[in-house]
Formats: sequence, C-alpha cells, structure tokens
Amino acid sequence: MPTFLTLAMLIGLGMLIWDCIEVGRNDAANLVNAVFGARVLRRRVAVAIAATAVILGASSSKLVMETARKGIFDPTVLTIQTAMVVYISVYFVDTVLLYAFSGFGMPVSTTACLVFELVGASLFLAGPQNVTWSKVGNVIEAIIVSIAISLFASFMVMRVFRGAIRDKAQDRDTVLLHGPWIAGAILTWLTWFMVAKGLGHVSFVKMVKSEVLVKYGEWLVLMVMWGGFTLLVHVLLVFTHRWAYRYLFSATAVLGMICMAFAFGQNDLANAASPGLSGYTLWATEDDPDALADRATLINIPIWALFGCGVLMASGMFTTYAQRVTRAEVNTGSQFDHVALYAPNWCRALARAFLRLRPPAPPLAPETAVSETGKKIHYDTLRASVITGVGASVIAFASGRGLPVSTTYVAFAAVLGTGLSDRVFARGDADLKLGRAIWVIACWFLAPAIAVVATGCVALMVYHLSIAGMIACLALNIGVRYLCRRRADTHERKYHTPTPAETAMEGPEPPANPGTRGGPGASNPG
Repeated sequence: MPTFLTLAMLIGLGMLIWDCIEVGRNDAANLVNAVFGARVLRRRVAVAIAATAVILGASSSKLVMETARKGIFDPTVLTIQTAMVVYISVYFVDTVLLYAFSGFGMPVSTTACLVFELVGASLFLAGPQNVTWSKVGNVIEAIIVSIAISLFASFMVMRVFRGAIRDKAQDRDTVLLHGPWIAGAILTWLTWFMVAKGLGHVSFVKMVKSEVLVKYGEWLVLMVMWGGFTLLVHVLLVFTHRWAYRYLFSATAVLGMICMAFAFGQNDLANAASPGLSGYTLWATEDDPDALADRATLINIPIWALFGCGVLMASGMFTTYAQRVTRAEVNTGSQFDHVALYAPNWCRALARAFLRLRPPAPPLAPETAVSETGKKIHYDTLRASVITGVGASVIAFASGRGLPVSTTYVAFAAVLGTGLSDRVFARGDADLKLGRAIWVIACWFLAPAIAVVATGCVALMVYHLSIAGMIACLALNIGVRYLCRRRADTHERKYHTPTPAETAMEGPEPPANPGTRGGPGASNPG
C-alpha cells in the first residue's frame, strides 16, 4: 500500500499541472470573448491582460483550499487508499473531458465537471450513502437557475441600453447624454461583483460589507454607488469630450474582463488544484491519523503554489484549443449573417421551430462592419460591456446567496441573451447560431452524466487493480486524448477551413452560399 500511495501521489501532482492547463484552456472564452468579439483588443493582448488578472487572483486566493467541493461527499469516512483513488480518478477523467470539449470549441463548466466526477468516484466506491444528494440537487438547480437569470437579465438590460444608445455607441452627443448613467450602472455591478465574489475573503472588505451593506441595505448602497459613478463619468466626459466618448464602453468592457478574470483565478483554482493537493495531504499524513482527520477536507496552501497554479492556468489560455472555444462562442452571438459553426440537425430543427414562433422584426444591432485591418466586428462595445457587467452581477448575486454558479454558464447565457435582445438571430444563419447555443447547453447536462459514469468506472479499475490499474488508466487517458485530438482536428478542418486571415480569427464576411452554409464543408470565416 505505501508504494501505491506514493505512486498515486506522484501521478496526482503531475496531473495537477495538466489539469490547471486544461481549466485555463476551456475557460479562456468566458473571460475574453466579449472584448475580442467587439475588437476592443487583439485576442493575444486580451488574453495577456486576462491571464495576468488570473495569476493575481490565484495568488490572492484563500490559503485554505476546500478539497471535497461543495460538500458533495465526506472523505473522512473513507480509508486512505479509497480517498486517494477518488482524487486520482477525478484527474484521469477531468483532463480528458476538458481537453475534448476544448478541441471541439465547446465551453463547459470546470466546477460542474469536478463536482460530478467526485460524485461518480464516491458513488461507485462507497455507495450512494456517501454522496450528499441534496448538495448534488443544489448544483443542478444552480445550473438551471443561473442560465435562466443570466439569459433574462442580459436580454432586459441590453434592450434598455440599446433603446437609449441605438447604433450610436461611437456618437459623441449620444454618449455624452446616455453614457454616464449606463457606464455608472456597469461600474456599480462590477464593484459589487468584486466585493461579493473577488475580494469577499479580505478582512477590510468583510468589514465594509458588515458596516455598510448589512447596516444600510444592499439596494440603498447600490443606488448611491450608481449615482456616484454616474456623476464621476459625466464629469470625465465633460472635461474630455473631444476623445473620451470613443473609449467609454471599450473601457468598461475591458474592466469587466479584468474583474471576472481576477475572480476566476481565485475561485476556480480549487477545481484544478484540490484533487492533487488532497492526494499529497493523504500521503503526507498517512502515519498520523489525527492529522489526517483534521486535514481531510481542508488543506493549507503556500502562496508560491497558488502563484504557480495561476501561471499554469494562464498558460492554457494561449493555446490553439482555447482559440477554438473563443471563436465558437463569439460566432454563436455574432451579428453577422453567416458564420462558421457546427450544430447537430436536431438542434437546428429546434432552433427553426423557436424562430417560427417569433414575429419577424428588423435587427436592433448596428450594421455589420469590419475593423481597419479587415477583421469582423461581431458586436459593438456596448454589448460587450453588458455581457461582462451582467455576467459579473449575476455571479455576485448568486455567490452572495450561496448558490454554486459557474462563470461558463453565466457568461455564455449573457452572450445569448444580448444576442436575442439585439435580434442577431433574425436573419442569415439564425438556425445555425441558435442551434449551436442549444447544443452547448445540452452538453452542459451531458458532461455531468459522462463525468459520473467515466469516473466511477475508472475508480473501480484503480481500486481493484491497484498500481496496474493506475498504469492502465494513464494509458487509457493518453489514448483517448489522442483520439479526441484527431477527431477534433478533423472537425475543425471540416467546419472551419483556415485561411491566412482566419489564423488570427479575422477576415471580412464572405458572400452567402445557401447551398453549403453551416453544413459539412462550410468554410465561412469566423
């Protein structure tokens, strides 16, 4: 058994590095899609800024990490060997699952994947009595509620803001008139988000929350903040009216990206790091049962380890597969008529049925345009600001009430909600874009099912075959990863034929081709 624990610990620490990269690879789209889609920044610049915020967030995250995420199971009732099997089985499945979804450009919740992988391993090894099913129900409820709230909130907010700004987000007089109260609202949401989510564990922030928010009430404080930010932006625009109006909503979009990236680094670090660190803790406390009992669910993390994990997550954001996730998510909510996407036929059929229920109406989004370098502007800076602002506020609202929401769910639903509000699904490849959205949401429910079954089977293999089982699962992990890569690359060539312009995800919109658009072999650039 000592040999088994030592080997499992070493594999777990190695796969911790791997999983940190996979978490960064898939969640990159949620952080940079709004800024990149609006062409506020080049993708590499946006990713570099977001990656820096992720590293800072990870470095300032909690020094005590939760290993049994959301109280899904109780590791203290398991033997050391069984608990080690649970944690290492999670890594065997998680690294492949996230890699496969990223390869096909599909955003998926790393939190949900980890939670249901823990459910699968503990369920197959220790039986249903070791799973806290009420907590599992809370996670499923949070998935549904967060999607619905973000979709509705982003739709309503976008409709109000669009009614005021229309397609004049770069018009001086319009921005001077409506920019202050809109930017003030977005800045208020982002501040609340950072207080409730990003910096909620800091002593000074805790004191402010107890002395201000609790004492005077959230709504009063938020209204006062809104008035203060509105006045501040108004003064800024008045004194810099010749140029600042051009960058107002670009600035709020970038600020929203930074806030969400910082909070992501703090809160999603445990998704990648906790299983490996848990395995190390089990190995280190093997001969000390009392210490094991005290540290079975919470472990102390040095700052250098937090920084290292943040760097690993940030490195995953620069990979090719991260670009696929970004591009696909941006194309799904694009205001261009024709985009390069994939959606199953049944998803497109559902989309067409939904679109038939809506009365025909002209799009509210600005006219399609390309940047000075010929890159598509998928949506304007106002919409980018709403995506990040509403996403941040929904996450803060849910987190403040103990709901385990996911950045992925909220951010993607905000893209979809603002797109519905701007009526970008009213023409062109509407059924393809909406079908893709349906396919992504369907996969959010498919991924937990795969996670439960796959992790449970892997856990049984490792538990009964010991070292041989670990070696077999590691080989299976590499083999499945290789197959997923081949299928994903073939899928990419089939539905998105690269061109020199598309290498940087750019290029003007091509002429429509009704005979092939959206189908196999489509090569419309994104």
